[in-house]
Amino acid sequence: MSTLAASTHLSARVSPVVGSRAALRKACCSRTARRPRSPTSPSSSNKGAAAAAAAVTSATAKVGDTIPEATLQHFDSDGTLQTVSTTELCAGKKVVLFAVPGAFTPTCSLKHVPGFIKHADELLDRGVDVIACVSVNDAFVMNAWAKTVEHNNGRVTMLADGSCLFTQAMGAELDLNEKGLGVRSRRYAMIVEDGVITHLSMEEGGELNISSAEAILRVL
Repeated sequence: MSTLAASTHLSARVSPVVGSRAALRKACCSRTARRPRSPTSPSSSNKGAAAAAAAVTSATAKVGDTIPEATLQHFDSDGTLQTVSTTELCAGKKVVLFAVPGAFTPTCSLKHVPGFIKHADELLDRGVDVIACVSVNDAFVMNAWAKTVEHNNGRVTMLADGSCLFTQAMGAELDLNEKGLGVRSRRYAMIVEDGVITHLSMEEGGELNISSAEAILRVL
């Protein structure tokens, strides 16, 4: 038998074996790729998301808590940018602090802030030392907004939570990404006495009921 014929004859005998091994490897790989994930074993990303959600829930402030420590900004009557900590703001004082979703927004501009300005004297007569509004905006926006609100004259201090850190610490984040507004604050109002939250009214959605100035007057 010639060398060429012998080689052809050997290839004919070996080919089926090689082909069978290749087919076996392909089948094994295919079965491995199609193996479904066990429904009782959640992925690490799902576990992480659940843990994050639990952390946000557990961090939500409540009556009896010390007001979360954070740094806020505002412009004083001289037009100077000031930084104040929440501890400094509330130490030894009775503070009414209300939060709004955003500066220049309709409900906040036409109802929420004007309501506290209108009833500022009554609030002060009932022992309130500081009335302040906080929003997830920068101090320049809050200052510009304050100038558009009639009859304020410094009665309501406009505080900027530009990095949303205070809002997050309160557990009051409001996700408005779908509306192009990013993460803002839920609407709420609270009374803080010497750093301790003694009353907290957190609104649902965009409502303005339990966090209005009139509602706060009823509990003072």
